Amino acid sequence: MTNLKNKLSRTRDTFKKRIDELLQSKKNKEEILEDMTEALFLADVGISSTEKIIDVIRKKTKKTYSAAAIKNILEEEINLILSQYPVKLNLNHPRSVAMFVGVNGGGKTTSLAKVAYHFKSKGKEVMIVAADTFRAAAQEQASIWGKRLNIPVIKGQYGADPASVTYNAIQSFKARNSHLLLIDTAGRIHTNANLMNELEKIKNIISREIQDAPHETFLVLDASIGQNSLYQAKEFLKFSGLSGIFLSKLDGTAKGGSVISIIDELKLPIKFIGTGEGEKDLIAFSPSKFASALLS
Repeated sequence: MTNLKNKLSRTRDTFKKRIDELLQSKKNKEEILEDMTEALFLADVGISSTEKIIDVIRKKTKKTYSAAAIKNILEEEINLILSQYPVKLNLNHPRSVAMFVGVNGGGKTTSLAKVAYHFKSKGKEVMIVAADTFRAAAQEQASIWGKRLNIPVIKGQYGADPASVTYNAIQSFKARNSHLLLIDTAGRIHTNANLMNELEKIKNIISREIQDAPHETFLVLDASIGQNSLYQAKEFLKFSGLSGIFLSKLDGTAKGGSVISIIDELKLPIKFIGTGEGEKDLIAFSPSKFASALLS
């Protein structure tokens, strides 16, 4: 909890301090709620989610209210929004497969490396697939992480068919009898091919070769750009099978409130948050701990 509070420090500085000042003021309830609306906006919670939270507080304090009651209801409502969808991971199969999708520059490869380290440290045999064959830099970055973490990386030639690279990787994965295959994908394609079609091809290869796979498909979003990450995400909602969000770069942003609207509007759970550049800078997302760290 302390670690999460520290990582949320910039958001907490702009949000919790403002809320506490409001609740200690001598303003009436409507003035408090008006200022609280502004505080939620400044934390990048978003219009729709903010209105939902404020409406609930107004209804629940219709007959009587106190500063403590308002704060409790605020935390409860944030927790309810964050808890709408299950955060439990589906990666406990003898052979588990996870895809990572998202725009280039959002921290996709680094996020994958953190998950690889997380499971390797638990004793799992992990493999990485550099299936973003359209960017040499992406394959190089995956290779660097593989060497750093001592995890094998399967990659193809620049411009090779990503689905073909994935197929070859799955055969190697089966032969080695490894536990977890993590697949890095393109965020943009410099050809006439449609990105979503390419991702569907990769997914179809996986499901054909391993039953019920991919078991997780993480949409990687950059927390530091707040509400703009929602606009990026809309395109990827066209891709079937998204199971959760990896929210990268949460440390150092004052826009941590975007976590609330990301879950509320995309209707997907956040499963991991990235809190730095190192392989250990990963936290499994807990709705209650996040809500508490934001306000306590």
